[in-house]
Amino acid sequence: MNTVINMILNAGAVFFLVYLLVYATYLFLSVAMGAWRLYNLDKMRSIKNELKHNFYFPVSIIVPAHNEEVTIVDCVESLLRLDYRLLEVIVVDDGSTDGTAQRLIEHFDMRKTDEPIRRQLSTKPVKAVYEALGTRVRVTLIKKENGGKSDALNVGINASQYPYFICMDADSMLQDDSLERIIQPALEDDNIVAVGGLIRVAQCMPSDGSDKYRYHLPWNPLVGMQVMEYDRSFLASRILLDGFNGNLIISGAFGLFKKDIVIAAGGYATDTVGEDMELIAKLHAFCCNNQLSYSIRYEPNAVCWSQAPFTLGDLAKQRKRWHTGLLECMLRYRFMFLKPQYGYVGTVSYLYYLLYELLSPIIEVIGLALVVLAFVVGKLSIAFMVRFFLLFALYGAILTLTAFFQRIYTQNLTISPQDIIKAIVMCIVENAFFRFVLDFVRLIAMITYRPGRGSWNSLKRMRHDDAR
Repeated sequence: MNTVINMILNAGAVFFLVYLLVYATYLFLSVAMGAWRLYNLDKMRSIKNELKHNFYFPVSIIVPAHNEEVTIVDCVESLLRLDYRLLEVIVVDDGSTDGTAQRLIEHFDMRKTDEPIRRQLSTKPVKAVYEALGTRVRVTLIKKENGGKSDALNVGINASQYPYFICMDADSMLQDDSLERIIQPALEDDNIVAVGGLIRVAQCMPSDGSDKYRYHLPWNPLVGMQVMEYDRSFLASRILLDGFNGNLIISGAFGLFKKDIVIAAGGYATDTVGEDMELIAKLHAFCCNNQLSYSIRYEPNAVCWSQAPFTLGDLAKQRKRWHTGLLECMLRYRFMFLKPQYGYVGTVSYLYYLLYELLSPIIEVIGLALVVLAFVVGKLSIAFMVRFFLLFALYGAILTLTAFFQRIYTQNLTISPQDIIKAIVMCIVENAFFRFVLDFVRLIAMITYRPGRGSWNSLKRMRHDDAR
């Protein structure tokens, strides 16, 4: 019996040593490459001074909404303030039971129109279409039967006039130059089919959404730890994967897409809660299967400010939904796993998301069980385990702080000494404690998973002025 236990413990020790070494190396390379790329981009901007041009790609901005009366007017107003000449705004009210549509109709003096919508993608029926009067750009409101976020996005695609569309959440606001930034890769490369932007926490947002004012960390520690997590993820992982066209996700809060390719691939799937990741995996598979030259990019200087959950219950609800969407996507596109015909997405990205995103909660629970087993049989040095855990948490905290301060530097933001102290404290707590709470939530998502159609993630909202 002791021999079997020793074999299990030795095998587990070797597996977790390799597992953690690979993850630590990945974190280091991703943060280092992310920081280096942002430094070079900042340097090139200083040299070129990025003179404005008079050429713009026309873009349709689609805002799906369900019970978003608190933030929807602020969201649309922020879009109308953008310094971009060729755009239209389409708000799709997906069967809201609050005053979402009425707020827009009254605020923008909208009038009902009989203009038909071309059904290129199958959707739930449209009830009514309204257009704003006297706005600088075209603003359209579409009221439809409830069908979920994916269905609302498909309606927006059907109604859009322009060859590129942007999807963004109703609780989000774009930075002044975000459209110019996110469209830049498409201007440079005709093979671009999608571009993801950087998501930052709106509770830290400067007063007017620009990058010229003071940045601050909120007092709510739950939000502050999400700030650390977002900066590490969007600076590090996505920039590294972008280097070999390997990104498997573009956040649903802010992404640019080439409309004809999305329609040809079938649009957003309505039977998943992770419609953003599912669409990107679908585009990879569609382009590879049809032998199309394509690229899916990430633009770290196109910034969208999105509200982070400020209660533990809402955060758990959000992360459970995210992990469920990841599980559905990995299962649906498992045929890409280790298949060279899908390039680095199949051989590298899928493997990473499988081991270090989807299965990581299970792997960490197994690791904890082995630690308990080793303690019971007297094979564990408590002092060594504590030192190892603290060292790994410190390593993660240093990399996270590197990502955080690199982002502050490249966006020319300034923060107070008080916020620097808060950042250090929150970063340490996030790596030593917060991530394990989220692991537990993700594990629950896997255990309780039941397949079904897509739905809305109803979280508490506040106006952007109040969120700060």
